[in-house]
Amino acid sequence: MFMPDVEEALFPRRKERFEDRRKEKDQRKLLDEFFDHATLLAVSRLITQGQFAQLDYPISTGKEGGVFRATVPDGFRAVKVYRIGNAVFKRLPAYALEALKREAGVGNYGRLVSAWTRREHTVLRRLFAAGVRCPEPFGYLRNVLVMDFVGDEGLPSPRLQTVTLEDPTAIHDDLVVQVRRMVNDARLVHGDLSPYNVLLRDGLPVLIDVAQSIEAEHPQARALLDRDIANFARYFERLGVDTSTERFLEAVGPVQLGPKDS
Repeated sequence: MFMPDVEEALFPRRKERFEDRRKEKDQRKLLDEFFDHATLLAVSRLITQGQFAQLDYPISTGKEGGVFRATVPDGFRAVKVYRIGNAVFKRLPAYALEALKREAGVGNYGRLVSAWTRREHTVLRRLFAAGVRCPEPFGYLRNVLVMDFVGDEGLPSPRLQTVTLEDPTAIHDDLVVQVRRMVNDARLVHGDLSPYNVLLRDGLPVLIDVAQSIEAEHPQARALLDRDIANFARYFERLGVDTSTERFLEAVGPVQLGPKDS
């Protein structure tokens, strides 16, 4: 049996919603797709802990999971719910999947998803502590991650890929700083960084989808960093910014890949 009022907390029927609120059948579909019994219990426990009061509506959904806006007394938070199943792991790089299997075992998708959720929470904490602009993590349980809502006046911020930039050079230069902090201070390489994994809030880039990040000491760190930077360089070149992969990397400055000197 579900805990009392959990479904009402997930998608309250009597609360006022935005103009584009979901119809009841759409809410039921989302409930069935994302919230199995164990996930509902996890959500209920997070509500009891005060992590959020209710889920409002989905910000984005995909095969791996979905991100929902949640209400808290002083504003909003984002709640990421991973689906329990192998869809989460079909696009993972081998190094990430191997690490998860060592931690959670092979074929136990529930434990693998829990480990992946914990991994994203840990990476966000490291990035946030290093001054990288990313969602601040607040907590997690099983396959549910609670973090800062990246948006304005209750509306989610757009992805960098979808907006027209007034000053692309300024965004380019800011991303140089974020990458430098990520590598040298947090000791991480994103590994899947592109305009699709960057939100734009108040005119500033926010890095998201960080769970697949790799340690700066990893043998593949250099190749993945070069790929991340190449993605950005191509994007900004198309916008008329005088950059290239080499110039972007030069602007980042010396990066400490491999074992860090004590």
